[in-house]
Amino acid sequence: MARPFHLAWFLQGSSAQAWGESWTGHIGTSWTVPNLFLDLARSLERACFDYVLIEDSSYIGESYAGSNAIYLENAIAVPRQDPSVIAALMTQVTERIGIVPTFGTYSHHPYLLARMIASLDQVSRGRAGWNAVTGSSDFAAMNYGLPGLPEHDRRYDMADEYMAAVRALWGSWEPGAIVADRETGVFIDPAKVHHVNFEGRWFKTRGPLNSGPCPQGLPVIAQAGGSPRGRAFAARHADTIVAHAKGIDRMKAYRDDVRRHMEACGRDPDTCKVLFMIAPILGETEELAQEYKRRRAAHAAAQIRQRLAFFGKLISVDFSGFDLDKPIADIEITTNGHQLNLEQFKRVAGTRTLRETMADYNATSLSVELVGTPDSVAAKMGEVMQEVGGDGYLFSLPDVSRRALAEIEDGLVPALQDRGLVRKAYAHAQFRENLLEF
Repeated sequence: MARPFHLAWFLQGSSAQAWGESWTGHIGTSWTVPNLFLDLARSLERACFDYVLIEDSSYIGESYAGSNAIYLENAIAVPRQDPSVIAALMTQVTERIGIVPTFGTYSHHPYLLARMIASLDQVSRGRAGWNAVTGSSDFAAMNYGLPGLPEHDRRYDMADEYMAAVRALWGSWEPGAIVADRETGVFIDPAKVHHVNFEGRWFKTRGPLNSGPCPQGLPVIAQAGGSPRGRAFAARHADTIVAHAKGIDRMKAYRDDVRRHMEACGRDPDTCKVLFMIAPILGETEELAQEYKRRRAAHAAAQIRQRLAFFGKLISVDFSGFDLDKPIADIEITTNGHQLNLEQFKRVAGTRTLRETMADYNATSLSVELVGTPDSVAAKMGEVMQEVGGDGYLFSLPDVSRRALAEIEDGLVPALQDRGLVRKAYAHAQFRENLLEF
């Protein structure tokens, strides 16, 4: 029998992200109160997902034509509410699922970040994580008073030091420091709380953390390193890795490479779960699922400008001046942003034009295409995981709605459970324990 795998959800920000899509109701006027996202957390917990990762960006895009107009008009990654608020609310309507907000190592001082995540771990009773990102946009850096982002690999050098600082702060409280002894009147044992006095090349903090210890000891660290330097960083620090590798061979190669990096760091590779991004298209019949795929592809083809603006924001490239009908191989495109995404885009394009490639790139598939009935998609997911070697999937749907959630919770997950591919109940109370269950 196949070993079960993990499931998680990649929530693209907490706002009117599905503006203009079907079945999203009055999202244009209701987005400020996150009932949809609280329903999402409840639904995914009923489906026994490991975690919800809340993606974030702290700036309004200007990558397309040097203007924010297309982003504002089409609600492309704007508005974005602070993920710490949404994450805290999610913890209060759930009991087992992990909650993982995104914060940048360039935007939050290590002490501030360590305190926020420790507090979230406390109020969730040990279910907090942190998606650690190094940033990909100079615009975001400028919002925090910086002139721009450092060079790509330098950002990871800085992030290594940042991780050392936050780990030292989380470790400033020894296990058992809180005694809460009513007879002696002692609440905290002073001998078990320590100054950190961390002083590195880029970061400095005194400590100890005043918020108290994390119930998990250390919160779960998520990362999405794609470049060689990013993979090395993820292998050293992450407990779960978000991966977008096109095709089974590249999925397997990515996971094998990360595991080699972990072994080189002296880590057990089985303690880090690599989850591959997917966007399944489900239908009651195979024919209906294929029709939904055609509709999604047609919708994408009709929104080339918006898709180029979104992708350009992601990789910090202005596509507005490019010839849409020129082969991508003949266009010089470079970035200081997400390098793996650009590399994959060029590889998938082959000899096709920018227009042709963008019309279907990530529109109907991410790491692997999954189109069909819940039963056939569940079977395909099992086959792919067997070939890749594990560890699971991260759902990233373009149209987050209660209908889409129902298709996953009540359609796909039961089919996966019937095959013994995913859990039917949580075995543990805390996030890390559930992630390490298998």
